[in-house]
Amino acid sequence: MSIDTTRTLGARSGLEISTAGLGAWAMGGGDWGFAWGPQDDADSVATVHAAVGAGVNWIDTAAAYGLGHSEEVIGKALAALPAGDRPYLFTKTGLVWDDPADRTAPPRKVMTPAAVRRELEESLRRLGTDHVDLYQVHWPGDGKLLTWGTEGTDEAVGATPLEEYWQTMADLRQEGKVRAIGLCNHSVEELERAAAVAHIDAIQPQFSALTRLTADEIRWAEEHGTGVIVYQPMHSGLLTGTFDAARVAALPANDWRRTHPDFTTHLAPNLRVADALRAVAERRGTTVAAVAVAWALAWPGVTGAIVGARRPGQIAGWAPGADLVLTDADLDGIAAAITASGAGTGPARP
Repeated sequence: MSIDTTRTLGARSGLEISTAGLGAWAMGGGDWGFAWGPQDDADSVATVHAAVGAGVNWIDTAAAYGLGHSEEVIGKALAALPAGDRPYLFTKTGLVWDDPADRTAPPRKVMTPAAVRRELEESLRRLGTDHVDLYQVHWPGDGKLLTWGTEGTDEAVGATPLEEYWQTMADLRQEGKVRAIGLCNHSVEELERAAAVAHIDAIQPQFSALTRLTADEIRWAEEHGTGVIVYQPMHSGLLTGTFDAARVAALPANDWRRTHPDFTTHLAPNLRVADALRAVAERRGTTVAAVAVAWALAWPGVTGAIVGARRPGQIAGWAPGADLVLTDADLDGIAAAITASGAGTGPARP
């Protein structure tokens, strides 16, 4: 199948994007601290080509994924495509390793102007392009180590005020090195501060039927002409209908999901929500993954969803979700399961 639905990313970017984009986190490989286990580069290249063939017209990556390896693989994949077939490139800045040789250590959230400009030049080189279509701040530049999913106790080193790093991003947009700029994982209060400096083209919050705390950020974006691309709508695989305790136990030792609370202590309620998505999928003649994607896209203000894939064959599982419109009955049933299970926090229904 081919994705037919597109939406405009915010009021000013000029980017018309498919409602599903390819996420390239796992393409960073298996030898760094937030890896998804081993990943074959040839599979990654083939997956990029399959996604483009299925109508996906944007890829989301980051300099941090595999310490640049994801961008290198994407650059290789795009070089093999005719110029007219190449998708938009979205990447991110702001995660820097204290010691790049220690790839299993957590990165630090660094957003100094010099670091941002250096990272952009390195990303352009790896991607094999002269501009990025959407350049995003990965996390607030507070100078702390990224302890995603765990509690951090480190001291901030070299924090950069939001207004300063957002001005740097706006300058890059003005210089033409990036077409649009965005903020990932920033609160409503932080979005307000950034918007006072320069228009925010897009935000990227984590959002799925299991993670709904960013509904306020999505509402803010809709009210301010800002696009929204949500990440992990399938919640790192939990909402694909393929997970159970046995599969979690079988994950590779270097897969971050193996020890994350969502896959351990919170697994049972999370799987109850996945079961509700399965009921919708069976009724609508589609996949659980497609329903998970469609659920995120049903929220007012959401422009597109970032969906990961590690092999070409996985795309067929979620691509139908880009065009699927859930009914009120579908949404009511999912909301009831969310409420009954106690999974996640936030509104259960758009």
